[in-house]
Amino acid sequence: MKEPEENESEMSSRRNFLKKVGIGVGAVSIAGVAGTSVISGAKSKSGEKIKLLSPDGTLVEVDKDDIKPAKEIVEELKSEARKGLPDRKFIMVIDLAKCKNARKCVDACQEGHLLPKDHEWIKLYLLQDDINTAKYWFPRPCFHCDKPMCVSVCPVGATYKRQDGIVLIDNQRCIGCKFCMTGCPYSARVFNWNDPEVIVPAGHVYNPEDNIPAVEGTVGKCLFCADNLRKNILPRCVTACPMGVIYFGDLLEDTITNSTETVRFSKIMLDRAGYRYREELGTLPSVYYLPPTERMFPVESGLEGTDESIKGRYKNAGPR
Repeated sequence: MKEPEENESEMSSRRNFLKKVGIGVGAVSIAGVAGTSVISGAKSKSGEKIKLLSPDGTLVEVDKDDIKPAKEIVEELKSEARKGLPDRKFIMVIDLAKCKNARKCVDACQEGHLLPKDHEWIKLYLLQDDINTAKYWFPRPCFHCDKPMCVSVCPVGATYKRQDGIVLIDNQRCIGCKFCMTGCPYSARVFNWNDPEVIVPAGHVYNPEDNIPAVEGTVGKCLFCADNLRKNILPRCVTACPMGVIYFGDLLEDTITNSTETVRFSKIMLDRAGYRYREELGTLPSVYYLPPTERMFPVESGLEGTDESIKGRYKNAGPR
């Protein structure tokens, strides 16, 4: 894909913006949006083969040295999940002008993480900034802050921030104290009051990057689909949105995509006056918003064909 040409003024503005968020301007690689898989070094093997029955009932033959106890595999996955992907700084940009409360992002998130219908990691709010301004739809995932209050108050290290900017929860370590929920100023976390009635895929091994299954008495939240990123796949909400509302990418590469359009992060933020929600709190969210100017849909269309239980949430929506 040929990158758009920029004049000296645009390039200067882009450099200044990137300096403001603490990133130097370097080469941009559009192909590298979602991250790099971690591959362990090759080891010599004994060559001894063992026959095993796979989860689907197939008899397979594997090298003896490839067999590891389940506990050891879980610990390796948890270790990699805590480190994150190297040389990445993941960011999300949400274009409020395009959102019409289609809720496909919510559905894809719940399906991908085996969440019950009443358990939403992405919330869709109907906001109005002032009595004299128009209402608009506002998707709110976890903001994956650079200075996360939730991490600083967790007494057991169950929630943590990785080198790539993603904040995760190890629900095998979580004690359900809810300190992180109290510490989050965006109410982006939810409590698992019950074990969800879901069927976990055969052979699934627990990994904080997908947090499947949810565990009663622990906390859950948006993970930026860290499991997908390790496979170089965009988050589920990004690809599910039919209006291209959600962009995702890498701040270090200054590149974001909504799966159909790829743009420079710094340029769209400058051109559209992008901002971070409640930036005055100093948490430095990794989620940015483009204001709802020249909207593609009337706000009322977001209630058409919606469940009555969902409509009821917005009856009293008014100025914040």
